Amino acid sequence: MKRKIWVWILGGLLSALVLVVAGVMLYIRFALPNVPLQNITVKVTPENVERGRYLANHVTVCMDCHSTRAWDRFSGPPIPGTLGKGGEVFDHKMGFPGSFSSPNITPFNLGDWTDAEIYRAITSGEGRDGKALFPIMPYFAYGTLDTEDILSIIAYVRSIPAIRNTPPPSNPAFPMNLVLRTFPTAAHPVTRPSESDSVKYGEYLVKASGCIECHTQAKHGQIVKALAFSGGREFIMPNGVLASPNITPDMETGIGKMSRDDFIKRFKGYDPSNYQAPKLGPKDMKTIMPWIMYAGMDVKDLGAIYNYLRSLPAKKNVVARWRPL
Repeated sequence: MKRKIWVWILGGLLSALVLVVAGVMLYIRFALPNVPLQNITVKVTPENVERGRYLANHVTVCMDCHSTRAWDRFSGPPIPGTLGKGGEVFDHKMGFPGSFSSPNITPFNLGDWTDAEIYRAITSGEGRDGKALFPIMPYFAYGTLDTEDILSIIAYVRSIPAIRNTPPPSNPAFPMNLVLRTFPTAAHPVTRPSESDSVKYGEYLVKASGCIECHTQAKHGQIVKALAFSGGREFIMPNGVLASPNITPDMETGIGKMSRDDFIKRFKGYDPSNYQAPKLGPKDMKTIMPWIMYAGMDVKDLGAIYNYLRSLPAKKNVVARWRPL
């Protein structure tokens, strides 16, 4: 008799657990994400369009993922006439939990989106259709940028030529399709620091540029904060495996021996006004680093980034940059 009672109790507990799990999954599936829209309207002026152009092409480099890149050339520069058309694919071959396609952000696709809907997508990761966006676009960081900078980016993408292109929808694998719905969260913007505080201003630019995302090792798709900026994150390319370099001020394995001028020159050396990305052979190293886009950053901004990186704790990490397949 006692055995039957315990069977009934355990069976009841198991049933209750199943109901709780099912309830949580249903809640996640149908109630999330639920980031409310803000009352936002963008004033399109020449000044904020230009600010947005600078950010989207040289700092946040939105056009890095939302254009067609010429991967047969060093650094994969965006192909002229494709800015914003979307269609870059990030899938399991590159280590992603599913297949994710960058959307078209030209007026062809965003023309009927409200400014508030675009702002929410950029800063919170919730699309117009209520779907959660995979944080390849680092909306966790963008949600902490100055609101005026995000509005300037919106003004800019409103101004670029419409390109008729409809990339395939993203398809996260299970269980990421459910977990992903818990990611979007309300933005917590800050005021852009004064340029006079070079380190603080540099920290802001590093966040806007997403440096930590590529220059930090990740586990299960999440960066390991204890290893921030020490490099070693691997990216699977068609002909090899690329690993990001250490950009902490470690003297032996990082940028400790690099001067501010050398750091700036490293970027400015890829300025498209005097540099043409060479064609790559089938065995040549490929890099996802958008050198040619970052080369358009102002000298003062590059200098501020350097000053911030030099303020970080030095972390020793020897990185093998390229491993051919």
